[in-house]
Amino acid sequence: MRDIQMVDLNAQYGKLGVEIDAAIRSVINSTAFIKGPEVKKFEEELQKYLGCNHVISCGNGTDALQIAMMALRMKPGDEVITTNFTFIATVEVVALLGLKLVLVEPDPHNYNISVDSIRKAITPRTKAIVPVHLFGQCADMESIMKLANDKGLYVIEDAAQATGADYIFSDGTRKKAGTIGTIGTTSFFPSKNLACYGDGGAMLTNDDNLARKLRSIANHGMKERYHYDDIGVNSRLDTIQAAILLVKLKYLDNFNAARRKVADSYDKAFSKHPEIIIPERAGDSTHIFHQYTIRVRNGKRDALKKYLESVKIPAMIYYPGPLHTQEAYRYLGYDENDFPVTSGLCSEVLSLPMHPDMEQEQLDYIILNVLKFLEKK
Repeated sequence: MRDIQMVDLNAQYGKLGVEIDAAIRSVINSTAFIKGPEVKKFEEELQKYLGCNHVISCGNGTDALQIAMMALRMKPGDEVITTNFTFIATVEVVALLGLKLVLVEPDPHNYNISVDSIRKAITPRTKAIVPVHLFGQCADMESIMKLANDKGLYVIEDAAQATGADYIFSDGTRKKAGTIGTIGTTSFFPSKNLACYGDGGAMLTNDDNLARKLRSIANHGMKERYHYDDIGVNSRLDTIQAAILLVKLKYLDNFNAARRKVADSYDKAFSKHPEIIIPERAGDSTHIFHQYTIRVRNGKRDALKKYLESVKIPAMIYYPGPLHTQEAYRYLGYDENDFPVTSGLCSEVLSLPMHPDMEQEQLDYIILNVLKFLEKK
Protein backbone atom coordinates (compact mmCIF):
# COMPACT_ATOMS: atom_id res chain seq x y z
CA MET A 1 0.00 0.00 0.00
CA ARG A 2 1.27 3.48 -0.88
CA ASP A 3 1.93 5.77 2.09
CA ILE A 4 -1.22 7.66 3.06
CA GLN A 5 -1.09 11.44 2.69
CA MET A 6 -3.62 14.11 3.67
CA VAL A 7 -3.20 15.41 0.11
CA ASP A 8 -1.20 13.23 -2.28
CA LEU A 9 0.38 15.67 -4.73
CA ASN A 10 2.89 13.06 -5.91
CA ALA A 11 0.10 10.74 -7.03
CA GLN A 12 -1.58 13.57 -8.91
CA TYR A 13 1.70 14.54 -10.56
CA GLY A 14 2.14 10.91 -11.63
CA LYS A 15 -1.01 11.27 -13.70
CA LEU A 16 -0.58 14.83 -14.99
CA GLY A 17 3.22 15.15 -14.98
CA VAL A 18 3.73 14.99 -18.76
CA GLU A 19 1.24 17.84 -19.34
CA ILE A 20 2.53 19.90 -16.42
CA ASP A 21 6.17 19.51 -17.47
CA ALA A 22 5.32 20.63 -20.99
CA ALA A 23 3.42 23.65 -19.66
CA ILE A 24 6.31 24.70 -17.40
CA ARG A 25 8.86 24.14 -20.17
CA SER A 26 6.84 26.35 -22.50
CA VAL A 27 6.96 29.24 -20.04
CA ILE A 28 10.70 28.78 -19.46
CA ASN A 29 11.34 28.77 -23.19
CA SER A 30 9.32 31.97 -23.63
CA THR A 31 10.96 33.64 -20.55
CA ALA A 32 7.63 35.46 -19.99
CA PHE A 33 7.69 34.74 -16.26
CA ILE A 34 5.56 37.73 -15.24
CA LYS A 35 2.25 38.47 -16.97
CA GLY A 36 2.90 35.95 -19.69
CA PRO A 37 0.06 34.90 -21.99
CA GLU A 38 -0.80 31.90 -19.82
CA VAL A 39 -1.98 34.24 -17.06
CA LYS A 40 -4.58 35.89 -19.26
CA LYS A 41 -5.59 32.54 -20.74
CA PHE A 42 -6.06 31.02 -17.29
CA GLU A 43 -8.21 33.95 -16.19
CA GLU A 44 -10.35 33.52 -19.30
CA GLU A 45 -10.71 29.76 -18.87
CA LEU A 46 -11.56 30.04 -15.18
CA GLN A 47 -14.06 32.78 -16.00
CA LYS A 48 -15.80 30.43 -18.46
CA TYR A 49 -15.77 27.56 -15.99
CA LEU A 50 -17.22 29.65 -13.17
CA GLY A 51 -19.70 31.52 -15.35
CA CYS A 52 -18.78 34.98 -14.07
CA ASN A 53 -17.86 38.14 -15.94
CA HIS A 54 -14.38 38.73 -14.57
CA VAL A 55 -11.52 36.77 -13.01
CA ILE A 56 -8.56 38.82 -11.77
CA SER A 57 -5.63 36.69 -10.66
CA CYS A 58 -3.32 37.71 -7.84
CA GLY A 59 -0.51 36.45 -5.61
CA ASN A 60 -2.55 34.44 -3.10
CA GLY A 61 -5.94 34.10 -1.46
CA THR A 62 -5.07 36.44 1.41
CA ASP A 63 -4.15 39.20 -1.03
CA ALA A 64 -7.44 38.56 -2.83
CA LEU A 65 -9.40 39.33 0.35
CA GLN A 66 -7.36 42.44 1.09
CA ILE A 67 -7.61 43.81 -2.44
CA ALA A 68 -11.37 43.16 -2.44
CA MET A 69 -11.80 45.27 0.70
CA MET A 70 -9.56 48.00 -0.70
CA ALA A 71 -11.57 48.09 -3.93
CA LEU A 72 -14.78 48.57 -1.96
CA ARG A 73 -13.21 51.66 -0.32
CA MET A 74 -13.80 50.39 3.17
CA LYS A 75 -12.56 52.78 5.86
CA PRO A 76 -11.08 52.24 9.34
CA GLY A 77 -13.90 51.59 11.77
CA ASP A 78 -16.21 50.02 9.20
CA GLU A 79 -17.54 46.74 10.59
CA VAL A 80 -16.97 43.43 8.80
CA ILE A 81 -18.88 40.34 9.93
CA THR A 82 -17.34 36.92 9.45
CA THR A 83 -17.19 33.51 11.08
CA ASN A 84 -15.10 32.64 14.12
CA PHE A 85 -14.46 29.19 12.64
CA THR A 86 -12.07 29.78 9.75
CA PHE A 87 -8.40 30.11 8.82
CA ILE A 88 -6.70 33.24 10.08
CA ALA A 89 -6.36 34.79 6.59
CA THR A 90 -10.06 35.66 6.55
CA VAL A 91 -9.72 37.95 9.55
CA GLU A 92 -6.14 39.22 9.41
CA VAL A 93 -6.81 41.41 6.38
CA VAL A 94 -9.71 43.05 8.23
CA ALA A 95 -7.36 43.92 11.07
CA LEU A 96 -4.55 45.07 8.76
CA LEU A 97 -6.86 47.55 7.04
CA GLY A 98 -8.03 49.01 10.34
CA LEU A 99 -11.56 47.72 9.91
CA LYS A 100 -13.58 46.49 12.87
CA LEU A 101 -13.74 42.71 12.99
CA VAL A 102 -17.07 41.26 14.16
CA LEU A 103 -16.98 37.50 14.73
CA VAL A 104 -20.06 35.29 14.74
CA GLU A 105 -20.85 31.62 15.26
CA PRO A 106 -20.92 28.89 12.58
CA ASP A 107 -23.66 26.35 12.07
CA PRO A 108 -22.64 23.32 14.18
CA HIS A 109 -23.75 20.82 11.51
CA ASN A 110 -22.23 22.07 8.24
CA TYR A 111 -19.57 24.37 9.83
CA ASN A 112 -20.50 27.38 7.67
CA ILE A 113 -21.39 30.81 9.01
CA SER A 114 -24.79 31.04 10.74
CA VAL A 115 -27.21 33.44 9.06
CA ASP A 116 -29.03 34.03 12.35
CA SER A 117 -25.72 35.03 13.94
CA ILE A 118 -25.03 37.44 11.09
CA ARG A 119 -28.47 39.01 11.46
CA LYS A 120 -27.95 39.64 15.19
CA ALA A 121 -24.51 41.18 14.62
CA ILE A 122 -25.51 43.86 12.07
CA THR A 123 -25.25 47.47 13.28
CA PRO A 124 -25.42 50.85 11.52
CA ARG A 125 -21.62 50.62 11.05
CA THR A 126 -21.67 47.24 9.31
CA LYS A 127 -20.35 47.47 5.76
CA ALA A 128 -19.65 43.89 4.66
CA ILE A 129 -20.31 40.22 5.33
CA VAL A 130 -17.58 37.68 4.58
CA PRO A 131 -19.06 34.18 4.35
CA VAL A 132 -16.45 31.41 4.18
CA HIS A 133 -17.42 28.36 2.11
CA LEU A 134 -15.76 26.01 4.53
CA PHE A 135 -14.39 22.54 3.76
CA GLY A 136 -15.92 22.48 0.27
CA GLN A 137 -19.56 23.56 0.38
CA CYS A 138 -21.28 26.92 0.16
CA ALA A 139 -22.73 28.91 3.00
CA ASP A 140 -26.45 29.79 2.78
CA MET A 141 -25.89 32.41 0.09
CA GLU A 142 -29.54 33.01 -0.80
CA SER A 143 -30.31 34.07 2.76
CA ILE A 144 -27.05 36.00 3.09
CA MET A 145 -27.63 37.92 -0.15
CA LYS A 146 -31.21 38.79 0.84
CA LEU A 147 -30.00 40.06 4.19
CA ALA A 148 -27.18 42.03 2.57
CA ASN A 149 -29.44 43.55 -0.06
CA ASP A 150 -32.01 44.54 2.57
CA LYS A 151 -29.31 46.24 4.66
CA GLY A 152 -27.20 47.66 1.80
CA LEU A 153 -24.12 45.59 2.62
CA TYR A 154 -21.30 44.19 0.52
CA VAL A 155 -20.73 40.43 0.42
CA ILE A 156 -17.16 39.18 -0.06
CA GLU A 157 -17.14 35.41 -0.55
CA ASP A 158 -14.12 33.53 0.75
CA ALA A 159 -14.31 30.56 -1.63
CA ALA A 160 -10.73 29.36 -1.11
CA GLN A 161 -11.92 25.88 -0.08
CA ALA A 162 -14.82 25.55 -2.50
CA THR A 163 -13.67 26.23 -6.07
CA GLY A 164 -16.04 24.22 -8.25
CA ALA A 165 -18.89 23.84 -5.74
CA ASP A 166 -22.38 24.85 -6.89
CA TYR A 167 -24.84 26.86 -4.83
CA ILE A 168 -28.45 25.97 -5.64
CA PHE A 169 -31.05 28.70 -5.19
CA SER A 170 -34.63 27.93 -4.20
CA ASP A 171 -35.76 28.41 -7.82
CA GLY A 172 -33.24 25.81 -9.03
CA THR A 173 -30.71 28.32 -10.37
CA ARG A 174 -27.10 27.25 -9.84
CA LYS A 175 -24.08 29.48 -9.40
CA LYS A 176 -20.50 28.58 -8.62
CA ALA A 177 -19.01 29.40 -5.23
CA GLY A 178 -17.45 32.86 -5.33
CA THR A 179 -19.66 34.23 -8.13
CA ILE A 180 -22.70 35.25 -6.07
CA GLY A 181 -21.58 38.10 -3.81
CA THR A 182 -20.18 41.54 -4.61
CA ILE A 183 -16.71 40.01 -4.94
CA GLY A 184 -15.51 36.43 -4.60
CA THR A 185 -12.01 35.42 -3.61
CA THR A 186 -10.14 32.14 -3.90
CA SER A 187 -6.75 30.53 -3.37
CA PHE A 188 -4.67 28.12 -5.43
CA PHE A 189 -2.45 26.99 -2.54
CA PRO A 190 -0.98 23.53 -3.33
CA SER A 191 -3.46 21.62 -1.14
CA LYS A 192 -6.56 23.21 -2.68
CA ASN A 193 -8.90 21.36 -5.05
CA LEU A 194 -7.63 23.60 -7.88
CA ALA A 195 -4.01 24.12 -6.93
CA CYS A 196 -0.73 25.39 -8.28
CA TYR A 197 2.80 24.54 -7.11
CA GLY A 198 3.24 27.64 -4.98
CA ASP A 199 1.05 30.58 -3.98
CA GLY A 200 -1.72 31.93 -6.15
CA GLY A 201 -5.16 33.47 -5.88
CA ALA A 202 -7.94 35.24 -7.72
CA MET A 203 -10.82 37.65 -7.33
CA LEU A 204 -14.16 37.14 -9.07
CA THR A 205 -16.83 39.68 -9.88
CA ASN A 206 -19.66 40.43 -12.28
CA ASP A 207 -19.24 44.20 -11.90
CA ASP A 208 -17.21 45.81 -14.69
CA ASN A 209 -16.16 48.84 -12.64
CA LEU A 210 -15.11 46.73 -9.68
CA ALA A 211 -13.12 44.47 -11.99
CA ARG A 212 -11.13 47.44 -13.28
CA LYS A 213 -10.52 48.62 -9.73
CA LEU A 214 -9.41 45.17 -8.54
CA ARG A 215 -7.02 44.75 -11.46
CA SER A 216 -5.57 48.21 -10.88
CA ILE A 217 -5.01 47.72 -7.13
CA ALA A 218 -3.35 44.34 -7.69
CA ASN A 219 -0.89 46.00 -10.07
CA HIS A 220 0.46 48.91 -8.01
CA GLY A 221 -2.68 50.98 -8.72
CA MET A 222 -1.97 51.20 -12.45
CA LYS A 223 -4.75 51.30 -14.99
CA GLU A 224 -2.21 52.08 -17.68
CA ARG A 225 1.57 51.92 -17.46
CA TYR A 226 3.08 54.53 -15.09
CA HIS A 227 -0.29 56.17 -14.44
CA TYR A 228 -1.49 55.51 -10.90
CA ASP A 229 -5.16 56.11 -10.21
CA ASP A 230 -5.31 53.96 -7.08
CA ILE A 231 -3.10 53.16 -4.11
CA GLY A 232 -2.19 49.59 -4.90
CA VAL A 233 -0.10 46.57 -4.03
CA ASN A 234 2.08 44.16 -5.97
CA SER A 235 0.17 40.90 -6.16
CA ARG A 236 0.60 38.77 -9.27
CA LEU A 237 0.01 35.19 -10.27
CA ASP A 238 3.26 34.23 -11.97
CA THR A 239 3.15 32.66 -15.39
CA ILE A 240 4.48 29.22 -14.41
CA GLN A 241 1.73 28.85 -11.82
CA ALA A 242 -0.88 29.95 -14.36
CA ALA A 243 0.39 27.34 -16.80
CA ILE A 244 0.09 24.62 -14.15
CA LEU A 245 -3.42 25.78 -13.27
CA LEU A 246 -4.46 25.66 -16.93
CA VAL A 247 -3.60 21.97 -16.96
CA LYS A 248 -5.35 21.21 -13.69
CA LEU A 249 -8.50 23.21 -14.45
CA LYS A 250 -9.36 20.71 -17.21
CA TYR A 251 -9.59 17.97 -14.58
CA LEU A 252 -11.21 19.89 -11.72
CA ASP A 253 -14.67 18.33 -12.05
CA ASN A 254 -13.11 14.86 -12.18
CA PHE A 255 -11.02 15.64 -9.10
CA ASN A 256 -14.09 16.82 -7.20
CA ALA A 257 -16.15 13.79 -8.24
CA ALA A 258 -13.37 11.52 -6.97
CA ARG A 259 -13.34 13.37 -3.65
CA ARG A 260 -17.10 12.89 -3.30
CA LYS A 261 -16.63 9.17 -3.87
CA VAL A 262 -14.12 9.04 -1.01
CA ALA A 263 -16.55 11.00 1.17
CA ASP A 264 -19.35 8.56 0.30
CA SER A 265 -17.23 5.70 1.63
CA TYR A 266 -16.47 7.59 4.83
CA ASP A 267 -20.15 8.48 5.27
CA LYS A 268 -21.25 4.87 4.83
CA ALA A 269 -18.68 3.64 7.37
CA PHE A 270 -19.24 6.27 10.04
CA SER A 271 -22.83 7.51 9.73
CA LYS A 272 -24.28 5.19 12.37
CA HIS A 273 -21.41 5.26 14.82
CA PRO A 274 -22.53 6.87 18.11
CA GLU A 275 -19.24 8.68 18.67
CA ILE A 276 -18.83 10.16 15.18
CA ILE A 277 -20.81 12.98 13.63
CA ILE A 278 -20.26 13.01 9.88
CA PRO A 279 -20.26 16.33 7.98
CA GLU A 280 -23.70 17.47 6.94
CA ARG A 281 -24.21 17.99 3.22
CA ALA A 282 -26.33 21.10 2.82
CA GLY A 283 -29.32 20.74 0.53
CA ASP A 284 -28.56 24.04 -1.19
CA SER A 285 -24.93 23.28 -2.14
CA THR A 286 -22.89 20.59 -3.76
CA HIS A 287 -19.90 19.51 -1.68
CA ILE A 288 -16.41 19.18 -3.19
CA PHE A 289 -14.79 17.98 0.05
CA HIS A 290 -11.70 20.10 0.31
CA GLN A 291 -11.66 18.43 3.71
CA TYR A 292 -13.61 15.50 5.12
CA THR A 293 -14.15 16.67 8.68
CA ILE A 294 -15.87 14.57 11.31
CA ARG A 295 -16.71 15.43 14.91
CA VAL A 296 -15.47 12.94 17.50
CA ARG A 297 -17.60 12.87 20.63
CA ASN A 298 -16.93 12.13 24.30
CA GLY A 299 -13.53 13.78 24.38
CA LYS A 300 -11.85 11.14 22.22
CA ARG A 301 -10.69 13.37 19.33
CA ASP A 302 -7.11 13.95 20.44
CA ALA A 303 -6.54 10.32 21.40
CA LEU A 304 -7.93 9.16 18.04
CA LYS A 305 -5.63 11.55 16.18
CA LYS A 306 -2.63 10.27 18.13
CA TYR A 307 -3.59 6.65 17.47
CA LEU A 308 -4.05 7.25 13.72
CA GLU A 309 -0.64 8.86 13.51
CA SER A 310 0.85 5.82 15.29
CA VAL A 311 -0.43 3.61 12.47
CA LYS A 312 0.82 6.05 9.79
CA ILE A 313 -2.50 7.71 9.04
CA PRO A 314 -2.24 11.51 9.03
CA ALA A 315 -5.13 13.49 10.48
CA MET A 316 -5.47 17.25 10.96
CA ILE A 317 -7.44 19.56 13.23
CA TYR A 318 -8.98 22.48 11.34
CA TYR A 319 -9.17 24.52 13.55
CA PRO A 320 -7.79 23.82 17.06
CA GLY A 321 -8.75 27.14 18.68
CA PRO A 322 -11.36 29.89 18.17
CA LEU A 323 -10.00 33.07 16.63
CA HIS A 324 -11.20 35.24 19.51
CA THR A 325 -8.88 33.38 21.91
CA GLN A 326 -5.76 33.93 19.79
CA GLU A 327 -3.30 36.36 21.37
CA ALA A 328 -3.29 38.69 18.35
CA TYR A 329 -7.08 39.13 18.51
CA ARG A 330 -7.66 39.54 22.24
CA TYR A 331 -7.91 43.30 21.58
CA LEU A 332 -11.39 42.62 20.19
CA GLY A 333 -12.57 42.27 23.77
CA TYR A 334 -14.52 39.03 23.48
CA ASP A 335 -14.92 36.87 26.55
CA GLU A 336 -13.39 33.39 26.50
CA ASN A 337 -16.88 31.81 26.60
CA ASP A 338 -18.63 34.06 24.06
CA PHE A 339 -18.64 31.46 21.27
CA PRO A 340 -19.79 28.07 22.60
CA VAL A 341 -20.53 26.61 19.14
CA THR A 342 -17.09 27.52 17.81
CA SER A 343 -15.38 26.27 20.97
CA GLY A 344 -17.32 23.01 20.77
CA LEU A 345 -16.29 22.44 17.16
CA CYS A 346 -12.65 23.25 17.92
CA SER A 347 -12.63 20.53 20.57
CA GLU A 348 -14.22 17.84 18.36
CA VAL A 349 -13.33 18.29 14.68
CA LEU A 350 -10.88 15.97 12.94
CA SER A 351 -10.11 15.94 9.22
CA LEU A 352 -9.25 12.61 7.63
CA PRO A 353 -7.12 12.10 4.50
CA MET A 354 -8.98 13.43 1.46
CA HIS A 355 -7.77 13.67 -2.11
CA PRO A 356 -8.85 12.42 -5.56
CA ASP A 357 -6.11 9.77 -5.79
CA MET A 358 -7.07 7.73 -2.74
CA GLU A 359 -6.76 3.99 -3.34
CA GLN A 360 -9.44 1.65 -2.00
CA GLU A 361 -6.84 -0.18 0.08
CA GLN A 362 -5.85 3.08 1.74
CA LEU A 363 -9.46 4.05 2.37
CA ASP A 364 -10.28 0.67 3.89
CA TYR A 365 -7.22 0.92 6.15
CA ILE A 366 -8.25 4.37 7.41
CA ILE A 367 -11.83 3.31 8.11
CA LEU A 368 -10.73 0.08 9.80
CA ASN A 369 -8.42 1.93 12.17
CA VAL A 370 -10.86 4.71 13.07
CA LEU A 371 -13.49 2.11 13.99
CA LYS A 372 -10.94 -0.13 15.71
CA PHE A 373 -9.82 2.67 18.02
CA LEU A 374 -13.36 3.73 18.96
CA GLU A 375 -14.54 0.17 19.55
CA LYS A 376 -11.71 -0.66 21.96
CA LYS A 377 -12.28 2.55 23.90
